[in-house]
Amino acid sequence: MLKYIVRRVLQFIPMVFILSVIVFLFAYLAPGDALSGEVIDPNTPREVIEERREALGLNDPVHIQYWSWLKRAVTGDLGMSTHFTGRSVSELIGQRLGNTFYLGAFALLITLIVSIPIGIYSARKKYSVLDYAATSFAFIGLATPNFFAGLLAIYVFSFGLGWFPTQGSIGSPNLTGFDAFVSRIQHLILPGLTLGLSSTAIFMRYMRSEMLDVKGSDFIRTARAKGVGAKSVLYKHTLRNAMIPIITLLGMEIGVLLSGAFIVETVFNYPGIGTLFLSGMANRDYPVIMAINLLIGLSVLVGNLLADIFYAVADPRIRLD
Repeated sequence: MLKYIVRRVLQFIPMVFILSVIVFLFAYLAPGDALSGEVIDPNTPREVIEERREALGLNDPVHIQYWSWLKRAVTGDLGMSTHFTGRSVSELIGQRLGNTFYLGAFALLITLIVSIPIGIYSARKKYSVLDYAATSFAFIGLATPNFFAGLLAIYVFSFGLGWFPTQGSIGSPNLTGFDAFVSRIQHLILPGLTLGLSSTAIFMRYMRSEMLDVKGSDFIRTARAKGVGAKSVLYKHTLRNAMIPIITLLGMEIGVLLSGAFIVETVFNYPGIGTLFLSGMANRDYPVIMAINLLIGLSVLVGNLLADIFYAVADPRIRLD
């Protein structure tokens, strides 16, 4: 097991390096540069602009610019924002990352709580009323864009019923203790449900499909022939084997939730890294754009690494590869 984990970690390191190269090259090849995001008087002398470019290292060869950026990024220095004057990118991301983490964790929790039990029941009661209802919900969830689901949720549950707030992450910054916790949960419900809608539909369909596939396997028929109890067959044999592909999907879902949060955060005006990224795009704030792209890429790689490890725990045959 340890050998398998070490091998996966060693494969992870060059992937991080390749990711950093891709992120840097996309920013380098994009129109403009880091200086484009700074507000400069059109009448500024060209000598002053060139001095500023030299100070930012924009006149250096591309490999020197990359190496300089990479060394700073490894130490946690992601540069200074060119739009939010005088503020570091690390500070900006640090202020918003917690909100996005809460949103993603809440959406993932809702996804697991809803999709797995319903997927199991749909497989057990195939072609029942609930199975048809779950299938219909899955198709609707997959076909509905996040921005439309969010606007519909605001219209019905905020404007119509008045149950939940329409924007923000907390009612007031002065709230503390239990009141702050309740307010944060209230602000998470609508964006969390919206973000988790498509993921819930996907997990539900995968869970049902995998349960049906495993139920038809030879070893399940053998267990039943030996007189193993129905619950033991379901939870000890069928469910454990059906969860193996779900574990892989779960690791990939981390990056999907982060990227999907960009749209949801914008719809609900939720102060996370999604709204920060869109602000950086609008203002050509390249240090912010590069840092968030790097963060999302790392989350996808880490999610897949964890999925590989959990996959090996669930299925010991993987360790023999």
